[in-house]
Amino acid sequence: MHTVRGLSHVRAANPERGPRGWSRHTLPGMPGGRKAQGGHISVEPRINERIRVPEVRLVGPNGEQVGIVALGDALRLAQESDLDLVEVAPTARPPVAKLMDYGKFKYESALKARESRKNQAQTVIKEIKLRPKIDPHDYGTKKGHVERFLRQGDKVKVTIMFRGREQSRPELGFRLLQRLAADVEELGFVESQPKQDGRNMIMVIGPHRRKSEAKAERPAQHGERAASRQRAARSAAAADRSARPEQAEARSTPEAAAEG
Repeated sequence: MHTVRGLSHVRAANPERGPRGWSRHTLPGMPGGRKAQGGHISVEPRINERIRVPEVRLVGPNGEQVGIVALGDALRLAQESDLDLVEVAPTARPPVAKLMDYGKFKYESALKARESRKNQAQTVIKEIKLRPKIDPHDYGTKKGHVERFLRQGDKVKVTIMFRGREQSRPELGFRLLQRLAADVEELGFVESQPKQDGRNMIMVIGPHRRKSEAKAERPAQHGERAASRQRAARSAAAADRSARPEQAEARSTPEAAAEG
């Protein structure tokens, strides 16, 4: 949708042009204009002369209610204010139209949609596989992975794999999953209770906080760690500088004794 601005002198010189600089010979559906060609259905609102109703319920640029006015009067107000007349509620009776800068409105809407997509966190499910008789050291490693995933805001699918005779002891896997859920309860909760799936037993643990919150906290954590490293480096440098005079004095003492 294109809107031509700043052409009041053109409209005065050319009576064939309507308000806002639209040419009647180039507007589909207008008297004297070309007929609209077949194509996709536009989802954008109708603006200016594309509004084809006798009257509208007019809303001002700041949201004030003007009332029901004839379409010609609404177009005239839009032209005098150098704004667009935009049909915001076409199904109302009469349709609701608002005075606004449509180009600016579209630009700000695109920015908001892009920001919303940027902040929208996609759900990611990580998977950790365990054995019913897992070694304590391996269990600690796997639990660390689960905790890391939960801190990042991701869900964790924990799978217990049974082999051979272990399939006759599902209670081993159930107890292991319960133990893991209790160990990480500060970071996550059991979203899907343990259930048998063939030779495997599956449980899903969800994080207490959303991924967007975890992402927002990471820069602060990185900044704190960097500041801590800088403080440690300064402390080490200060300690090194204070130790240098003592070392110089210790070296000069034998030389002074030799001269004496």
